[in-house]
Amino acid sequence: MRVVATAGHVDHGKSSLVQALTGTNPDRFEEERRRGLTIDLGFAHTLLGNGEGVSFIDVPGHVRFLRNMLAGVGGVDACMFVVAATEGWKPQSEEHLRILELVGLQHGFVALTKADLVDDEWRELQEMDVRDHLAGTFLAEAPIVAVSATTGEGIDAVRAALATLVATTPAAIDRGRPRLWIDRVFAAKGSGTVITGTLTGGTVRTDDQLHAGGHPVRVRSVQSHGDRHDSIGPGNRVALNLVGVDHTDLHRGDAVVTPAQWRPTRRFDAGLTVLASLAHVVSRRGAYAAYIGSGEFPVKLRVLGSESIRPGGAGLVRLHLATELPLMPGDRFVLRESGRDETVGGGEVLDVAPVRPASKAQPNRDVDRVIDERGWVTLDDLEALTGERRTATVAHWVVSPSALAATQHALRQRVAAASELGLDIALLDDRERAAIATLDGVAVEAGRARPVAAKDPLADHPFVAALLAGGTAPPDPAGVDKAQLRELVRRTLVVERDGLYFHPRAIETAAHAAAGLLRTNPTGFTMSQFREALGNTRKHAVPLATEMDARGITRRRDDVRIAGPKLPAS
Repeated sequence: MRVVATAGHVDHGKSSLVQALTGTNPDRFEEERRRGLTIDLGFAHTLLGNGEGVSFIDVPGHVRFLRNMLAGVGGVDACMFVVAATEGWKPQSEEHLRILELVGLQHGFVALTKADLVDDEWRELQEMDVRDHLAGTFLAEAPIVAVSATTGEGIDAVRAALATLVATTPAAIDRGRPRLWIDRVFAAKGSGTVITGTLTGGTVRTDDQLHAGGHPVRVRSVQSHGDRHDSIGPGNRVALNLVGVDHTDLHRGDAVVTPAQWRPTRRFDAGLTVLASLAHVVSRRGAYAAYIGSGEFPVKLRVLGSESIRPGGAGLVRLHLATELPLMPGDRFVLRESGRDETVGGGEVLDVAPVRPASKAQPNRDVDRVIDERGWVTLDDLEALTGERRTATVAHWVVSPSALAATQHALRQRVAAASELGLDIALLDDRERAAIATLDGVAVEAGRARPVAAKDPLADHPFVAALLAGGTAPPDPAGVDKAQLRELVRRTLVVERDGLYFHPRAIETAAHAAAGLLRTNPTGFTMSQFREALGNTRKHAVPLATEMDARGITRRRDDVRIAGPKLPAS
């Protein structure tokens, strides 16, 4: 499921369009509905005609609520940019567009709303003006769809644009490390603390032990758009019912992570691009706030290599946070100057454990403590910190045992979750490429990492054998301990989908059956045809088809399945 943010000037019809598309009014508060003004983030979702889902984050358009807008666009896949045909391009249209570019968004389309209130000639003039404003941006070639949420004119065209957007927007690379930036937190009657956000990596399961805003918690239950799940993967809007923390101790901007896989930092180096419209240089003298994920964080800024960065320029900066955050290279942020209340620019995190310059090296510092604090340290970094050169533990890195173990664990999960082709080494960063060579039971050949035959002790579990014997019509897990079931799924010895359990070979069997059906009929096969090919019932055929869709083996289009990018040859 793709997450799409609205964007655009106040009162241009963003919320009304979302309601027309989903049937849900994203304005959650009585004051918003009374004033007809979105104040905070709103949420809704819909299924498109091709079976794909879209989660909407509706953001406020008024300049006074820009902070809330920034909290909503930090982890989205694409945007639906809204401009009213009656008013055309306005100041917040411009600022929202610049912010979307700063957070690195690359996919979207434009909805020209209130089209029923203007004549055709005026509509064409507005489309031309919007196109001029979009020149040179990621929306320069994007479709512009005229629509009226009041009359329904153009709603089908917007749905078609959304379907194309979903099909052409790639999923973010999953680094295998769960992280969710909280955008809502509340107490649910009878359940306790509930948080919501977009899961940007890894998988979260019921009973997982996580950290939320630094507090150790247990996941009591997992939901997405009202549906309960045993586990859920990246790219989804998620609600987690947490045990171990009161809702008053969590806030928007807090992160939910697996503690063993993240090492929070208080400072990071980044590449910063300054808006050309800024009227002054960026230097350490300003009072700044960085918008990362769903949060706003005061920072101290130091420009590296010079005193300042001019408007329209770019440079390297070091940002010091007042609180620790779980960041990684590639994370995007928007920088605003607090005193002037204006957007300065934005950029990308480059290094989450920057070292001090050689002039400030501390030769007597305890090397073990340095390595333990940093997790991963290059030999050059270690020399800069201590003035000494030490032997690398992994390739050219000096690494603490705990950091190496966490990286190895994440890599094993990614290798296990990869397709039959294996995990593409090009998707790994330098540290991961070094660490993967240390893994037992994993071989790297032709640029791909694959598991080799290192037998898991749980592979002989009776339920695994029963699933293998059951094929594509496996037995229910009656009598199997729930904790053992979760462990079998975690070790990828068993596949869970929609509450049913399959042996991994059942997925292979289903994939080859799908390939055979598509050879006969390339336009797609129905669920009935799939069920007959497998010789099972709808109870098992539907979750198998859903699993194939999730793996990219097939894709759902209306009532049929068509070939996906990972469909086997036979």
